[in-house]
Amino acid sequence: MSSDHEVTLAMSIMLLLSFGVLCSAVPENNTEDMLSLIGFKQAITYDPSGILKHWNRSTTFCRWEGIKCSRRHPGRIVELHLAGLKLSGQISSLVGNLTFLKKLNLSTNGLSGRLPPLNRLHRQQILDLGYNSLQDTIPDALANCSKLRKLFLSYNSFVGEIPPKLGLLSNLSDLRFNTNNLTGTIPSTFSNSSSIQVMSLSYNHLSGGIPDELGKLPSIRWLALGGNRLIGGFPQGLLNLSNSLRVLGLESNKLGNRLPLNIGDSLSNLQWLFLNRNMFQGKIPASLGNVLGMERLELENNNFTGEIPSSLGKLKSLYYLNLGGDGLEAKDAQSWEFFNALINCSGLNILALDRNQLDGTIPGSIGNLSNSLEMLTLGGNKLSGIVPTSVANLQSLINLGFDYNNLSGKIVEWVGMLTKLQSLNLYQNKFSGPIPSSMGNLTQLTLLSLALNEFEGPIPSSLGNLKQLILLDLSDNTLQSNITLEVGALKQIVDLRLSSNKLTGEIPHVLGQCQNLVTIQMDQNLLIGDIPASLGNLKSLNMVNLSHNNLSGTIPEVLADLPLLDMLDLSYNQLQGEVPRTGVFKNAPSVYLDGNFALCGGVVDLGMPLCPATSQRKGKKYYLVRVLIPVFGFLSLIMLIAIITLHKKKKSHRAYISSTSFGGKFPRLSYYDLARATGNFCEANVIGRGSCGSVYRGKLTQLEMEVAIKVFDPKMRCVDKSFISECKVLRSIRHRYITPILTACLSIDNSGNAFKALIYVLMPNRNLDKWLHEKPAGEEPIVLGLGQRISMVVNIADALAYLHHDSRRSIVHRDLKPSNILLDVDMNAHLGDFGIANLVLQSGSATVGQSSSGTSSSNSVGLKGTIGYIAPEYANSGQASTCGDVFSFGIIILEMLIGKRPTDCMFQDGLSIVNFVERNFPDQIVRIIDVHLQEECCGYIHGADEIGNIVYQCVLSLTQLALSCTCVLPKERMIMREVAIKLHAIRVSYVGATKVQQDEARTQAPSGDREDLAEGSS
Repeated sequence: MSSDHEVTLAMSIMLLLSFGVLCSAVPENNTEDMLSLIGFKQAITYDPSGILKHWNRSTTFCRWEGIKCSRRHPGRIVELHLAGLKLSGQISSLVGNLTFLKKLNLSTNGLSGRLPPLNRLHRQQILDLGYNSLQDTIPDALANCSKLRKLFLSYNSFVGEIPPKLGLLSNLSDLRFNTNNLTGTIPSTFSNSSSIQVMSLSYNHLSGGIPDELGKLPSIRWLALGGNRLIGGFPQGLLNLSNSLRVLGLESNKLGNRLPLNIGDSLSNLQWLFLNRNMFQGKIPASLGNVLGMERLELENNNFTGEIPSSLGKLKSLYYLNLGGDGLEAKDAQSWEFFNALINCSGLNILALDRNQLDGTIPGSIGNLSNSLEMLTLGGNKLSGIVPTSVANLQSLINLGFDYNNLSGKIVEWVGMLTKLQSLNLYQNKFSGPIPSSMGNLTQLTLLSLALNEFEGPIPSSLGNLKQLILLDLSDNTLQSNITLEVGALKQIVDLRLSSNKLTGEIPHVLGQCQNLVTIQMDQNLLIGDIPASLGNLKSLNMVNLSHNNLSGTIPEVLADLPLLDMLDLSYNQLQGEVPRTGVFKNAPSVYLDGNFALCGGVVDLGMPLCPATSQRKGKKYYLVRVLIPVFGFLSLIMLIAIITLHKKKKSHRAYISSTSFGGKFPRLSYYDLARATGNFCEANVIGRGSCGSVYRGKLTQLEMEVAIKVFDPKMRCVDKSFISECKVLRSIRHRYITPILTACLSIDNSGNAFKALIYVLMPNRNLDKWLHEKPAGEEPIVLGLGQRISMVVNIADALAYLHHDSRRSIVHRDLKPSNILLDVDMNAHLGDFGIANLVLQSGSATVGQSSSGTSSSNSVGLKGTIGYIAPEYANSGQASTCGDVFSFGIIILEMLIGKRPTDCMFQDGLSIVNFVERNFPDQIVRIIDVHLQEECCGYIHGADEIGNIVYQCVLSLTQLALSCTCVLPKERMIMREVAIKLHAIRVSYVGATKVQQDEARTQAPSGDREDLAEGSS
C-alpha cells in the first residue's frame, strides 16, 4: 500500500510541475482540488477568450478567474463559474473531486460529451450546465447531491428517461431540463420534492399523461411541460395548486377533451396560461374570467368552438390574448358581447382573433379597446360591412390585420390617425372608393397591402411620405390615372406591386432613385411612353414585369447591365428596335418579349426576326444556326447513348474522346488531360465525394487554370442516368448563381472502361457544409457572419427562382443541401450537382405529385435526395416538385441559423429540426441559434442598442421564412419567387443596420438575468 501511495504522489507532483506550479506553493490540504482544476483545463479543447491560459503559477489558484475558495477552509474551492465563455471540450470527471464545491456554473458554452456522475459533491447547491451540447443520459448519481437547490440542464442533448431518484432531492427548488431529447414519462416521485418552485420539462419527447401527483407540490409556482407528446385531458391533480401556481405551460402537446369548467376557480392565482397548439375542444370555460391576475392567455390552434366568454373582460391585468386558429363563433350582438367586455382590459397589448368563424360586422366598440393595444388581427374570418371609424382611437396600434374577409365600403380618414402603424394588411376584401390621402400620415409603415379589393381613383401622392415602406401592394384593384411622381421618395422600397389596375401615363423616371428595389410589377395596366433608362440605376433588381401595357420606344441597353436581374417580362407592348444581347438578354428563358411585333435581333434563342440592316448572307447563317443547333444536339445525345451501350458490350482500348463545350470555345479534353491535371486522380486532390463519384481539384495545363472535375464512378448504378441528367440540365440553363460548367468529357481510362467527367469552374472556398460544420483540430472554428449567411441564401433563392419559374422548362433540383452549395472567391453561393435534377414539362407546373414526363421516368421511382432534406411528400410518391425544393431550402436556412444538421443526434424520436425551431420561435429563438449569431444579437439581448434589435429582427424574419418553407402540406409553402423577394427585403434591412454600425461604437452590456420571466416561458 505504501508503494502505491508513493507512486500516486509522484504522479501528482509531475502533473503539477507540468503546469509550472510548484507543490511548495500549494497548501497541503488542497492537492486534490489543484489536480481537479488541471484535469478540467486539459479536457477543454477550445478557449477563445484565453481565460484558462491564465491558470498558471503566477498566482495562486484561488485567484484564478472563475474560482472562489472557502474562507473557513483555505485552499478549498467552493465555486467554479465559467459561464458564457464559448468553451469547447468535455467536463472532466475530476470535477467530481471538488468535494467542497457549492456552485458549479458552466452554462452557455459549447461543452459536449457525457455529464460525469459528480456524486461526491455533497455540498453542491447550484449546478448550472444549461446551453451546452451535453449528451447521453442524466446520471441518477446526482441524487446523492442532497443539498442541491437549483439544477439547470436546459438546452442540451440529453437523452433517455428522467431519473426517478431525483425526486429524493428534498431541497430542490428549481429544476430545468427543458429543450433536450428526454423520453419516457414524467416521474411521479417529484411529488416528494416539496420545496420545488420551478419545474421546466418543456420541449422534450416526454409521453404519457401528466401525473396527478404533481398536484401535491405545495410551493410550485412555475410548471412548464409544453412541447412534448403528453396525452390525455387536462390533469385534474393540478387543480389543487390554487395557492401557488402562477405559470402553467402545457402548449404543443396532444392534450384533448374539454377543459374543466372550474379551471378558473381552482387556479385563481394564475398569471400565464399556455394551452395553445393542442386538441382541446368544446367551449372556453367562463370561469377563466375569475383568474383576476391573468396577464397572458394563449389558447390558439385548438378545436374550441362556441362563443368567446364575455367574462374575460374581468381580467384587468390581461395584456396578451391569443384565440386565433380555433372555431370560435360570433353571429349576433349577443355573441359579440365579449368584444365590448374586453374594453375593461385596460392594459391589453396583443389581441389575436384571426382564423375563426367570426361573422357579421365589426362592433363600433372596437375603438374603446385598450389605448395600449399594439397588435389587432381579425384576418381569416367572415367579417362584412364597413370598418368602424372608432378604430382611429387605437393610437398605439403597430400591426393591424383585416385580411381575408368580406369587408366593404370606403376607407375613410380613420386610417390616417393610426400614425404608429408599421403593418397594415387589408388584402382580399371588398373595399372600394379611393385610397385616402391621409394614409400618407403613416410614416412608420413598412408593409402596406391593399391588393385584391375594389379601390379606384388615383394613387395618392401622399404615399411618397412613407419613407420606411418596404412592401407596397396595390395590385388587383381599379386604380386609375398616372403613377405619382412621389414614388421616387420611397427610398427603402423593396417590393412594388401595381399590377392589374388601370394606371395610365408614363413610368416615372424617379423610380430609378429607389435603390433597394428588387421587384417591380406594373403589368396589366395602360401605361405608355418609354421604359425609363433610370431603371439601370437599380442594381438590386431581380424581377421586372411591365407586360400587357402600351409601352413604346426601344428597350434600354442599361437593363443589360443589371447584375441580379433574372426575370424580365416586357411582352405585349409596342416596343421596337433591336433587342440587347448581353446581361439578362443572353438568357432567353428569363426574357419575355412576345407581342412586340417591331422588335428584332437579340440572341438566337429569343426567336426574334433579324433586324433590317442584317445582310441576306447573315440571314442564311442565322437560319442555318437555328436549324443545325437542335440537329447537332439531338445527334450528340444519340451518339452519347450509343457509345455508352457499345462500351458496356465491349471494352475497347481505342483512344476515343468526346468533349462538349458548355461555355463557348473550350479545348477538347481526354482522360489523359484530366489525369495529368489531377496528378493521376491523386487522393490528395479530392475535394468532395457524392453518391455517383468524386470531385477533384485540377489544373489544366492548356489554359493554366484551376478547375473542379467531377468524375463518375463506373461501378455505381446511377452513373449513366446521373451523367445524362446533369448534361441535359446544365446545357439548358445559365445563371450567375448556378455553378458554371465548362465542358464534359466521355473517354476511355487506362483499363478500357468508359470514363465520364464534367469540368466546372473551381469554387476556391469549398462548400457551405464545411463552413458550417468543419472544425479543424487545434484551430479556431471558421465563422460565417449573419450578413454572409443572408447573402448566401439570397444567392441560392435567386438561382432556385430561376430554375422553377424563369427557365424555359421548370427544373427541380431534388438534392438541395449545404454540400451542394459552393462558394466562390468572394463567398458568393452557387448551386451545384444536378445529377438527379428533373425537367418538368411546362414552366410553373411543377406541383406535388406531377410527373416529369418527357425527361426521366426515374423521378417517380424510389426516394431520391438526402435524408434530412427530403420533403415529406416524397416518401409517398417520390415524384419531383418545386414544392419539394422549397422544403429543402427551408431546412438549409434553419441549419444555417442554428448550426446543426437536420440529421444531428438530437433530432430523433419524432423531434426534427423543424419542430425544434417551431417550439422555440419566437420567444426563445435567440437561445438556440448558432453562438456566433448570438454575438451579433447581443445588442438586442442586453437592450443595448437599436442595431442589435434590427439584427435580431432579421434573424426572426429568416426563421419565420424558413418555417413557412417547411410546412408539411406542400400547398401551404410559398413559391420560390416569393421566397426570393422576402429574402432580398431581409438583406436590405440587415445592410442598413450594418451601415449604421460602422459609424457607431457598440455598447457592451452585462449578461442578462437568467431568472428573467421570458426565459422560462414555453
